[in-house]
Amino acid sequence: MPIYGIKEQLKFPYKELKKLKPDILHVPHYNVPIFYKGDMIVTIHDLTHLVYSEFLSSKFAKYYAKFMMKMAIKKSKVILTVSENTKNDLIKYFKVDENKIKVIYSGVKEDLRVKPKEELNYLYDKFNIPKDKKILMYVGNLKPHKNLERLLAAFSKMKNNKECTLLLVGKAFESYNVLENKEKELKIEDKVIHTGIVSNKELLDLYNLVDLFVFPSLYEGFGFPVLEAMACGAKVVSSNSSSLPEVGGNLIPYFDPSNIEEMKEVIEKELERKDSKEEKEKRIEWTKKFNWRNTGEEVKKAFELYK
Repeated sequence: MPIYGIKEQLKFPYKELKKLKPDILHVPHYNVPIFYKGDMIVTIHDLTHLVYSEFLSSKFAKYYAKFMMKMAIKKSKVILTVSENTKNDLIKYFKVDENKIKVIYSGVKEDLRVKPKEELNYLYDKFNIPKDKKILMYVGNLKPHKNLERLLAAFSKMKNNKECTLLLVGKAFESYNVLENKEKELKIEDKVIHTGIVSNKELLDLYNLVDLFVFPSLYEGFGFPVLEAMACGAKVVSSNSSSLPEVGGNLIPYFDPSNIEEMKEVIEKELERKDSKEEKEKRIEWTKKFNWRNTGEEVKKAFELYK
């Protein structure tokens, strides 16, 4: 069934679940089965649909999101969030009792690591990346709240952008044409590469190839790409919004995502800065605290709380 629709509610296997008689049902997103009568725990990752509702396709989408979040909050014994930021947003928008919310950080894949440069050479031909340019990269979808139009504007203003290539890695959705037009308007279309969706191996290798990873998002519930890049030893600069300072800690520079000039300056400064072995090791070590095994153990403990 399509997500966020009436059909997913009507077609949910209520009868089959009732036969199983589970002690607790864990729903890993806010679109909970509203007709389910048993005990439930929900994970709410973010409130993007409410915080940036102007980017939704219709007013109905906003009302539906708000209604479903209210239902998730009401029906759940415990609410899990993936950041303190999402917890604070739930309290702000829905006046949720903070004792009902448990923050459990997500993890990063264990296969993310530093790789020898000689194993990365195939990427230049695969994605038509110039070998004589410094590489900046963004990873994620290309939806409006990811703030890529401002990133393009900041990139166009960089004094050394002729020596750089910007890789935009991820699913385009309907936003691609908007970005393509923006690139032409800023006269940087020859410096920007859209890779589309890449394989896990290609993503790991791209993180290792880049000179600087840039994450300009206006809002994130967690921020996987920041940690993934850090786990591969990449230099990273990020927006200072929402959960991102929680994820990057004090190991990376931040910028105001609404300030194009500040974004440009932070990118330029970090791109020119020589990275030390010690700084690289600290970034890699930091990511180890975001461990899926720890996440699983914390979720198991949360199942006990509803009693």
